[in-house]
Amino acid sequence: MTSILNPYLHFDGDARAALTFYHSLFGGELHVMTYGDMGTEGDLATQVMHGQVSNPGGITLMASDGAPGESLVRGNASNLSLSGDDEAELRGWFEALADGGAVHVPLEKQMWGDVFGQVQDRFGVIWLVNIAQPA
Repeated sequence: MTSILNPYLHFDGDARAALTFYHSLFGGELHVMTYGDMGTEGDLATQVMHGQVSNPGGITLMASDGAPGESLVRGNASNLSLSGDDEAELRGWFEALADGGAVHVPLEKQMWGDVFGQVQDRFGVIWLVNIAQPA
């Protein structure tokens, strides 16, 4: 059996918008289940209970609008990392994530030899992008 670790993000009412954006960026399949799909009525019915973006390249990102009655506290204890050697793809993702967000570290060659950058997207998620350079 193979074990897989997938990031799971929590949002405060904009999980659908975030998942839709990530789907437009990474492609693949988007699945969204709302609290209403599970029988909940009222304002909570349209909120995302569980959503997932999965692409053929192996990226899987899960998200929700959090549990009813729980408040979201954004922190800086975790980041998402994208890495590989397809420079055009990774630069494109970095630029798309930066649109409406903020670049913390521009994509530049680093002392370890790779190109690296850090960006916070419009949903407050911090992404680390590392582009491996040929040896």
